[in-house]
Amino acid sequence: MVKDLSHLVNDKGFIAALAIDQRGALKRMLGNDISDEAIEQFKVIVSESLTPYASSILLDPEYGLPAATSREASCGLMLAYEKTGYDKTEPGRLPDLLDNWSVKRLKEAGANAIKLLIYVDVDESEAINIKKEAFVERVGAECHSENIPFFLEILTYDATIGDNQSIEYAKLKPHKVNRAMEIYSQPRFQVDVLKVEIPVNMAFVEGFSEKEVVYTQSEAAQHFKAQANHTSLPYIFLSAGVSAQLFQETLIFAHKSGATFNGVLCGRATWAGATQWYRDGNMSQAQSWLTNEGVKNIAALNKVLETTATSIQSL
Repeated sequence: MVKDLSHLVNDKGFIAALAIDQRGALKRMLGNDISDEAIEQFKVIVSESLTPYASSILLDPEYGLPAATSREASCGLMLAYEKTGYDKTEPGRLPDLLDNWSVKRLKEAGANAIKLLIYVDVDESEAINIKKEAFVERVGAECHSENIPFFLEILTYDATIGDNQSIEYAKLKPHKVNRAMEIYSQPRFQVDVLKVEIPVNMAFVEGFSEKEVVYTQSEAAQHFKAQANHTSLPYIFLSAGVSAQLFQETLIFAHKSGATFNGVLCGRATWAGATQWYRDGNMSQAQSWLTNEGVKNIAALNKVLETTATSIQSL
């Protein structure tokens, strides 16, 4: 049974959420020498500028709490529970939780939902995948105990392929994404909503780029349709840093293919353009970009969602 998601959806019943829980990736975008205070302030101006147009916002408790308090009152709050990145000292891209936080503490900080990110290679060793499954079970149990929705974000990979944007990985991606969704949809994990990748790399879809074709449009459509059949849970798409236009075109294609996704958690595709101004120390231009181009991006995305996303309330 899905927990109360009313604080996270819009009046149409789907999730039109803004993601700015990035930490390591955001530091790289803003400059590795950036101060913690400057990261917090960037999240604040994104929140102030864009949450009037979002059903909810995903933030991290390390840098995002000032942005949480500056969001639009009607905008729900999700907080991330994982440390940024993964353990690089051993194989398996194993996750870890923030040291000073628990689900109870995140809820006390105002969270309407908890988000956990894990990296998954469904074809890696059983020993590695059992570790991750037990890890997710523990977080699911915490969320169940606190009666707060649990959003699981799954980023897939192949342990033998270094580049997830390569043609080699593109050929495997539908299997990796859809099988991971199937596994973590099991009741034992107590997940309420899956946050997942597009099941294909659109750069290799016929008609979407000039790269070598890995999937015809018909084959890509089949993968989107299969994705919907691999879970009984609500699922939303992440933007994975692609352009705003490509993400919107992808959602339209997914809907036409029979995908029944329930919204998005969109980050860089909405606000990334402001980072270049902020990195150069031009706060006013960064704010101007957000209130103009950023608002245009999120408004255009919301318009697409109105005709493509499936209401969670109908499930």
